Amino acid sequence: MTHNTPLSPRPLRHLSDVHRRVLTTAQLRSHGVAATEIAEQCRPGGPWQQLLPGVVLLHPGPPTSEERLHGALLFTAREPAPGVPAQPTPDTPHRPVYADAMITGLAALTLHGFSATPPLLALDHVDVLVPRMRRLRSTSYVRVLRTPALPAPETVTGLPVAPVPRALADAVADLTDAEAVRRLLTEAVRGGHCEPAAVVRELNQAKLLARPHVVDAVDSLVAEGRAIAEDRLYRMVHEYGLPDPVWNVDLRLPGGPHLGGLDAYWPEQAVAVELDTRAPRQDEDALWSEYARKREHLERLGITVVYVTPKKLRNSMEQQAAVVRTALMASADRDPAAYVVVLPR
Repeated sequence: MTHNTPLSPRPLRHLSDVHRRVLTTAQLRSHGVAATEIAEQCRPGGPWQQLLPGVVLLHPGPPTSEERLHGALLFTAREPAPGVPAQPTPDTPHRPVYADAMITGLAALTLHGFSATPPLLALDHVDVLVPRMRRLRSTSYVRVLRTPALPAPETVTGLPVAPVPRALADAVADLTDAEAVRRLLTEAVRGGHCEPAAVVRELNQAKLLARPHVVDAVDSLVAEGRAIAEDRLYRMVHEYGLPDPVWNVDLRLPGGPHLGGLDAYWPEQAVAVELDTRAPRQDEDALWSEYARKREHLERLGITVVYVTPKKLRNSMEQQAAVVRTALMASADRDPAAYVVVLPR
């Protein structure tokens, strides 16, 4: 019997190529291969090899990066419920069921297309995220990471992969090089993978914001994210034909207190736009209370405040332009706003 020999009356034609090369011992037995035959094929110098406990590579050479990833998921995935296929079927030939397991950390970021991460084969280990109650131990090149609640995975090249913010947090937890952390966070934002707030939220939940080199990188990330959001706000005004506002101003009552800074303000219509670029940390509630107090104060003076998030500017710029245009048009139907002093910020 060779690694090209049909295994049983149940052929493997319904499996994708990589799933013909990496199988669990249970899947091999379900195709008619006895445990003794598996052991014989995996002997030293044999045509197969044990990639991980309970996972067999059906050729003698070194595994490809794709085989390593699929093997890691087969090793960590929960056994499917009765009647649920663990591998593709004729109806779903490219969608294996990897229950309760997903690639995370540096491997996930590489799959998401990051350039600041090493190639998959250069990684010493592959991080796999599983529920906290799973009884699994890290072994060989697979490092098991546990979490109280799994995020919804994203499918990348047919694999379940942690979303970028979660994968970043899992990668950063293992990094002590400040420049490496900074490169990853910067690419996440500049590359359009996610917004800074989502990254900071995951880093906060992972209790990584107490590390000085992470905090420094986060400060740069937030500044980077604000600069990108401001550029999108400028584009929104010009591309969708909104009247030019005054940019980056402070408002004050005549001879009175400071009312707050605004990213854009239309004095004739008394309409303001403020970018909501709060970084969610421990004091998120306090920050939001400050935003709410400023908005209430301005609206009592007759000034309409439109809050725009960087994510909305990125994903639905036209819709946000429509919101601002509606506020500008509605100003004709409102009572005149109180007089305020507009100063450069």
